[in-house]
Amino acid sequence: MRTLWILALTAAAVTAGCNSSTDNGSGTSGVTNASATGVWSGTDSVSGLGVTALINAAGQAIFIRGDGVQFFGTVQVSGNTLAVTVDGYSDFPATFSDGSTSGLGTLEGNISTGATITATLTFNTTGNTAVSGSWSLTFEALSNDSSSTSAVSANYTDNVTGTVLAIASSGVMTSQNANNGCVLNGSISSNDSSHDLYEVSYTYGSCTSTYAVLNGVQFTGLATLNPATAQLTMAVSGASTSGARYAIESTLTGG
Repeated sequence: MRTLWILALTAAAVTAGCNSSTDNGSGTSGVTNASATGVWSGTDSVSGLGVTALINAAGQAIFIRGDGVQFFGTVQVSGNTLAVTVDGYSDFPATFSDGSTSGLGTLEGNISTGATITATLTFNTTGNTAVSGSWSLTFEALSNDSSSTSAVSANYTDNVTGTVLAIASSGVMTSQNANNGCVLNGSISSNDSSHDLYEVSYTYGSCTSTYAVLNGVQFTGLATLNPATAQLTMAVSGASTSGARYAIESTLTGG
């Protein structure tokens, strides 16, 4: 359900070498690794759904399937081989077919810098339902657009609920969803101004009903802005104090 205004990603500490174009490790001088940094899109031939991938320069990645299911992980590249251990989540408050909301799997395949990713997903929900995927993704030219808080500054309207998310030129983000009462306070920033990728951090308060479980949850993650359509794509995950994890995907249009 696309009723919230955030994106998040499970934070992982990674080294720059995981996603760099050159492997400088001992004994591997001269080995060139493909770069996964960028925005990628394509299809999953198993489900027939679209897939969008956001991968920043640190290797943090979110793979968003067309039904809102999201897979989070840290990309590892060796030569042209790509491997990711992924945590997967249904789009809150939806569930997988077996009623579970999370799972664990792997994504393995091949990558060509600035061109294509072909990969196979092997995944099992916590309800022990197997989910497979065969992804063919293409590098988006907008990946090489510059990013800054001023570039992303605008008022964005959720394409489903009509709720407005305000982003100031300083990167401060605020919103209030009239449908569930959720008040968002957070920030958006860019740690790599040469790519169209953003990092987001926020918390929710005042959520009611089903969404009350999101109150106080710290969300962090990635976003990308399509300047041609003023569309901001966000994906999120965060954990409550009880250990429950939530993920949300949303699409917003600037005006």
